[in-house]
Amino acid sequence: MRTLTYLVACSLDGFIGDPAGDASSMFRFLDEEYVGYLATEYPETLNTEGRRMVGIADAPNKHFDTVIQGRASYQLGVDAGLPSPYGHLREIVASRTMTASPHPHVEIVSDDLTARVRALKAEEGPLGIWLCGGATIAGQLIDEIDELVIKSYPQIYGTGMPLFGGVPFGVMDFALQDTRAFGNGVVIRRYGRKR
Repeated sequence: MRTLTYLVACSLDGFIGDPAGDASSMFRFLDEEYVGYLATEYPETLNTEGRRMVGIADAPNKHFDTVIQGRASYQLGVDAGLPSPYGHLREIVASRTMTASPHPHVEIVSDDLTARVRALKAEEGPLGIWLCGGATIAGQLIDEIDELVIKSYPQIYGTGMPLFGGVPFGVMDFALQDTRAFGNGVVIRRYGRKR
């Protein structure tokens, strides 16, 4: 069984973006040490252009072979001229409003995302599935998430887009597996789901 990992950046108070979903204030923390770590440990999480810029365009994927994004997260790439922002991965976009994919490499899932994720998890293969972003789809898929990798940036937003949207109260336990701190104040924490 393959795993679904929600690997996401957030503020110290648990927001992945401002009320409109913008997280560009976090970009200033992309220094040499931090980007070097991401390029080495999670190369597949850098988009195609980012991989080219740091000289790892052909680096093999280490953790994931598939990425799932919400429509808003995906639209950022489209707006930047990248209709296939993660061409080195199988790309899936969850959207109820997109009727056709703007790129042949991108699959649009408009209904029953949970069933699609369960089918992906049931596939054979050594690599997992990366849930890239979208508070709404993270909330929708919360029961399917096996691992959290949270990149905490040293900022307080006060309000904004939460890590998980639309989730009713219910305690779900995770176990801390490792932590990595950087000189710029970013801390990456990896948790495994306790089932």
